[in-house]
Amino acid sequence: QVQLVESGGGSVQPGGSLRLSCAASGFGFDNYAIGWFRQGPGNEREGVSCITRGSGQVFYKDSVKGRFTISRDDAKNTVYLQMNSLTPDDTAIYHCATNFKFGCTLDGPYSVWGQGTLVSVSS
Repeated sequence: QVQLVESGGGSVQPGGSLRLSCAASGFGFDNYAIGWFRQGPGNEREGVSCITRGSGQVFYKDSVKGRFTISRDDAKNTVYLQMNSLTPDDTAIYHCATNFKFGCTLDGPYSVWGQGTLVSVSS
């Protein structure tokens, strides 16, 4: 069974940090790109970051560049999203997804999605 499971969300104050994890199972994880997406209150889902097979390329939404870092550990079938200098605008449910391709974009399409983890940034 193909599955993605996110973890690491929580509540933090502005300026704080969180590291999200996306654990994959049921498919050849190391062959495919993984993306992180988020949907904030009243907003449409948006692409945040993605990483290609073998970590060859990474991409970020402009508003998170310099603050977020995506990485993958193929030995652990896990992709991480390190989020620093968080602001209230980062509040959202964060999902990871795979497109079953080597490359990635922030626009999709993506085939399999995790259930999401909530990130809340407030003072």
